[in-house]
Amino acid sequence: MMTWLRSVGALVFCLAMMPASAASILIFGDSISAAYGMSIEQGWVSLLSQRLEVRHPGQHKVINASVSGETTSGGVRRLPALLKQHEPDIVVIELGGNDGLRGQPPAMMERHLASMIRQSRQTDARVILVGMQIPPNYGKPYTQAFAAVFPRVGKAEGAAVLPFFLEGIGGVSALMQKDGIHPNAKAQPKLLELAWPLLSAALKDQKARK
Repeated sequence: MMTWLRSVGALVFCLAMMPASAASILIFGDSISAAYGMSIEQGWVSLLSQRLEVRHPGQHKVINASVSGETTSGGVRRLPALLKQHEPDIVVIELGGNDGLRGQPPAMMERHLASMIRQSRQTDARVILVGMQIPPNYGKPYTQAFAAVFPRVGKAEGAAVLPFFLEGIGGVSALMQKDGIHPNAKAQPKLLELAWPLLSAALKDQKARK
């Protein structure tokens, strides 16, 4: 009995000592966030975790649930279990690129993204939608329709939006892998800098609410 009471007391003490501003961040993406073609430690998500640990030791947890090749269709199916398991404060949705590369209808992608944003917001999580663009060889009408989805669905569903995650990176050979699709290790700090303003704002908002 005393052992049980001591265990409960230790748990209560640990919970009491947790920073009130502590936040968990779920990164829900595809190969861009899964560090395709390099060690996971080199990827922008790991760099984010390292930055947060240096600036706010022990206060934030980053969960990388990104899977190479993931589409918005797969994301809609996978996300509910992850939200239930991790109960994140912030959800970063970085999906859609593979939909475009496969020529999927932008309207279908938009429905899936809207569904994932709503699922996340129903758990009171703040949502950041990370957009993508596809090569011009898919034709101007399709590439324009594809790119327009992210700001439109973000505005409609109340998510912060980064319109193009490879801004200043895509098409720059020194920052891309040989396939011309995936950013290399040199590009990872740049990806973090592109995502950081929205992440920082979400963390500040989360802290203010607590």
